[in-house]
Amino acid sequence: MKANEVSWFRPLWRRLAVAVFLTIWLAWELLWTKDQFWAFLVGAALLYALYNFFYAFPKEDPTNGEQPQPPRPPEGNDGTGA
Repeated sequence: MKANEVSWFRPLWRRLAVAVFLTIWLAWELLWTKDQFWAFLVGAALLYALYNFFYAFPKEDPTNGEQPQPPRPPEGNDGTGA
C-alpha cells in the first residue's frame, strides 16, 4: 500500500467498515444472486483487504519512523536526586 493509503486507513474503523462491506457484499452474491463470477471477485477483494488491513498493516506511523524520546528532566535536575 502507498503511504497516503496507509495514512487514510490508519483508523481501525475505516478498515473494519471496508471489511464488513465486502463481507456483506460477498454474502449477497453467494446467497441471493448466486453469481459465481462476482462472488469470486468480491471474495478475492475481501481476502486481499483482510490480509492488508489486519495482517500486513504497518503498526507505526510510516512518516515518523523514529521512536519517541523519553522526556528530559528539567534544567538543573539531573535525575539523580542529589
